[in-house]
Amino acid sequence: MQTTVLDAKVRFVEQAFLRPLIISSGAITEISEAVAEVAVRVEGKEATGRGSIYLSDLWAWPEPSLAHAARDAVLRKLCEEIAANLWTHCGREAIHPLELGLRLHESVCHESTPPPLARAMCASPFDAAIHDAVGIALGRSAFDFYRDSTPIPTADPFFAKRDTCGAIALLMRPPKRALLAWYVAGKKDSMERDVGPWIRDRGYRCFKIKILGRDNAADVARTVEVFREARRLGAREPVLTVDTNEANPDAASVLDFYQRLRAADAEAFAALVYFEQPTGRDITVHRFDWRPVAALKPVMLDEGLTSLELMHQALEQGWSGFALKTCKGHSFALTAAAWARQNDLLLSLQDLTNPGLSMIHAALFAAHVPTLNDVELNSPQFTPAANRPWLARLPGLFDPHGGVHRLPEQIPVGLGSVL
Repeated sequence: MQTTVLDAKVRFVEQAFLRPLIISSGAITEISEAVAEVAVRVEGKEATGRGSIYLSDLWAWPEPSLAHAARDAVLRKLCEEIAANLWTHCGREAIHPLELGLRLHESVCHESTPPPLARAMCASPFDAAIHDAVGIALGRSAFDFYRDSTPIPTADPFFAKRDTCGAIALLMRPPKRALLAWYVAGKKDSMERDVGPWIRDRGYRCFKIKILGRDNAADVARTVEVFREARRLGAREPVLTVDTNEANPDAASVLDFYQRLRAADAEAFAALVYFEQPTGRDITVHRFDWRPVAALKPVMLDEGLTSLELMHQALEQGWSGFALKTCKGHSFALTAAAWARQNDLLLSLQDLTNPGLSMIHAALFAAHVPTLNDVELNSPQFTPAANRPWLARLPGLFDPHGGVHRLPEQIPVGLGSVL
């Protein structure tokens, strides 16, 4: 599966949010979607694949001294630079697409401005497009590239058997067709007005609760409110996760939140699956012992996982597992997932309000890789217009009902751009 990158390009689409997505660093109201196209040659065949991602600057680069427009301009320029030099970033060597993606990640993320998370985000649609193109050329799913052990020099040293492909093959399951649908419950969301229709009309029962991380009494009260109101509105056996977007000061505050929640409502505590990245994203600086917290409920590393080298530190610090995102790169996410599984860590799959191509990508990832939450796909909630071109082809995915997103019976080639 020796793959050569022949050409790459990128274009941008402005997408407006139907309603603001409020995170601890501010409110997202509009965003740029980067859509990449990459042409490859593999086994004597040529094909062009596509990938996309939102350039979520407020999440990946929350720099208060720069306005959204200024950060967006820098991220667009970086995407254009990656497109112009993709073959160089990938090492200028025909090799397995996973290795191409990992080399791309390392090459792009080595500089500090924009920060590595933002740089990985900009590289991710190109990694996806490479895998999509190889799958189209070979008539295979991009999750079917790991039947045979092939050297992956960037990742093999992280695995005991020095066999990344073998580890990924062991991770895979037969594709799951129905994936839990999640609603993001913001601080200002009315359960009756905002959440109720999703429960009554679409059968939603899974809720990611955005809490603030500064006042545990208020955060516990909001978590209990969402749980009880969801059940009152008809949600069958509600499932919860919580996310402060790194606003907690330390691990002790998370432990206190868990203890308070258990005391306030044992059923709400039982319904809570995990806490997503509570503290600062640089885990070399924000170092805590998470074992006492993880003994009560999982605590998942998200923004803090930006390189393969950090996986060992996460294990040493006692994180329960990795909250993966395809926006950090398909190759990086697959490798981290396989390493986590071999080291008895948990996995979840989070969102970047993935629309269209990137939503298909995330859904396919969740279909093949077992996770705690299936996958959080919230573009139907925040940017449904971005999904409109795909709706007729994949109504079960983009218009979820019965509390699930549904994939077609026939798993597509590549990462689904030709559906």
